[in-house]
Amino acid sequence: MSIKFRLTAMSFLQFFVWGAWLITIGTYCLNAKGWTFPQFGAIFSTLALASLFMPALTGIIADKWVNAERLYGILHILYGLILFYVPSVDDPNTLYYVIFGAMICYMPTISLSNSIAYYILKDNKFDVVKTFPPIRVWGTIGFIVAMWATNLSGSKANSNQFIIGGIAAIILGLYSFSLPKCPPPRTIKKDASIIEQLGLNAFKLFGNYKMALFFIFSMFLGAALQLTNMYGDSFLSGFEQVAAYKDSFVVKYSTIILSISQMSETLFILTIPFFLKRFGIKKVMLFAMMAWVLRFGLFAYGDPSLFGTMHIVLSCIVYGMAFDFFNISGSLFVETNTDSSIRSSAQGLFMMMTNGVGAWLGSKISGYVISTYFLFPDGKTNWHDTWLAFAAYSLVIGILFLIFFKHKHNPKDLTNVQH
Repeated sequence: MSIKFRLTAMSFLQFFVWGAWLITIGTYCLNAKGWTFPQFGAIFSTLALASLFMPALTGIIADKWVNAERLYGILHILYGLILFYVPSVDDPNTLYYVIFGAMICYMPTISLSNSIAYYILKDNKFDVVKTFPPIRVWGTIGFIVAMWATNLSGSKANSNQFIIGGIAAIILGLYSFSLPKCPPPRTIKKDASIIEQLGLNAFKLFGNYKMALFFIFSMFLGAALQLTNMYGDSFLSGFEQVAAYKDSFVVKYSTIILSISQMSETLFILTIPFFLKRFGIKKVMLFAMMAWVLRFGLFAYGDPSLFGTMHIVLSCIVYGMAFDFFNISGSLFVETNTDSSIRSSAQGLFMMMTNGVGAWLGSKISGYVISTYFLFPDGKTNWHDTWLAFAAYSLVIGILFLIFFKHKHNPKDLTNVQH
């Protein structure tokens, strides 16, 4: 079994175990359970809250003490076991802590999976920039397959979605122990400082103006990353309350329609090497920010009518650029602009700023803003104005990034990655 195939299997399962419930938990909490936006926002914010400290912490552990693939496997097994407990929870406050526990285990595995893949590929003399995107694309395919499994099994509004994810997580955890060893660099000197011993060197990157600005804008854009994942399926499923749309394809197969977003990812991931080398990280990030403007703007005019469905589909298509050009390109930028001794920590730091601080702010603030400013008198959600507000936010972030982030593009930077 080839190295690339083994990493492809890891990537597929890495996102299958998340895709089984991430897009449909909003439908489960808001539509099926009838919980409020602030309650759901709090539950969803646990993804971000766990990302505030766990990716950086596990990155440090993988850099200094434990083989990355072993740590990765243990975390997935624990994650799967916690998901099995979700069906027994019938209170939003309790579910908050259960999902928080699951996210403490899962969120750091995203950056760990990147670090494991980068290490193994470089150890086997592969070009990371060329080889990693085609492997990572199978993670997106795994996410799509999980979404379809949840929708077609009738699980998008019940707790079976968590069982699907839990079973796959246990399988991935066991499989990871068969991967090639990814030991810590063990480059710490005997007279190293406390900062070095604890692996906190990556935080020194904030002392570099360009890297600090990159992380700050990553945080701001991170606030928008999960908004359509939070509310997208609930938004589309909510059209069942409109008599003309109750039995529409959009309502019945909302999760499958949203999976077009992930299908789009599979195409855009493969274009990343070209775009990064041709345009550089600044322009690629700007492309991502403008794609987010379109993502939200098109959603604002979406509904189950023929014309409205076209807007939804177009929104899903641009999502591939919006998500990949930020997440994957950002990860590669960190990989190619940091020293080998702190790369796992630096990846964890990137994860912390995007899916941690940024996504936490996005989850908490969006729940409050929607419930305060975008509910009609009858209690229904004004999704049109909600999506337009999100689009305006993304546009402002893009303009500020264009003005303040200074980076001179050099295509050779992407090939000068030391192992």
